[in-house]
Amino acid sequence: MPVYPITDKSAIAPLFAGWQETMIWSCLQDCMGVAYADDLKRPQSAQIVVGPLGFFAGAPNDGLIRNNLEHSFDLVPQNPQWESAIEQVYGGKVNRYMRFATKKEKDTFDRAGLQKIVSALPEAYRLNAIDHALYAQVMASGWAVDLCSNFGSGDDYVKNGLGFVVMQGDEIMSGASSFTYYRGGIEIEIDTRKDMRRKGLALACGARLILECLDRGLYPSWDAHNRGSLALAEKLGYHFDREYPTYTFA
Repeated sequence: MPVYPITDKSAIAPLFAGWQETMIWSCLQDCMGVAYADDLKRPQSAQIVVGPLGFFAGAPNDGLIRNNLEHSFDLVPQNPQWESAIEQVYGGKVNRYMRFATKKEKDTFDRAGLQKIVSALPEAYRLNAIDHALYAQVMASGWAVDLCSNFGSGDDYVKNGLGFVVMQGDEIMSGASSFTYYRGGIEIEIDTRKDMRRKGLALACGARLILECLDRGLYPSWDAHNRGSLALAEKLGYHFDREYPTYTFA
């Protein structure tokens, strides 16, 4: 089955209508990511790839499912028909897991409560906005690269990204950043160095980033990779919406 790169995203937008996922919006708005379809003019099936996730919409299409030769991203099906198609194409090569979406509620956040979380950060630590120098430090860290890895350079991040890190001395301990961005908001990524977890650092980073987004008129979207991420989101004011299946390569 032929697969075509799509530059005019309006051609595939109807296939993704109603899918409340900001990474899809990032691609449809030409902010980040790439798109493919089965036809250039009248597509019936489409694929959007942003960072480590690929989203499949429309009629199930084996050619699009196979359009991941290096197995570089996880597969997110629009419906059970796509789930069946993915399982038929890849069989035991993929494992199914659940992600957890939160509701897109613009007025749900308690600013005073978030500021209290930020203020509770112990004096041994400090919160810094990610600039060019900290972008480079994040990208060299190994464990924290997902905070900035979807941006091509420090200039790209400073122009289009937004994030904060908790520092102890000159070292990054934790961070919250824009995993992706779209017109009107960001998708949040949070990481903490393994030996610094369960100290409230991620909570403080998340609260600071949400406050900054609210001040800038941006929506800080949160899509949880696991239940731990969902629990952290709920502490910051998000509400669970739904769980949905995703496939990762074994």
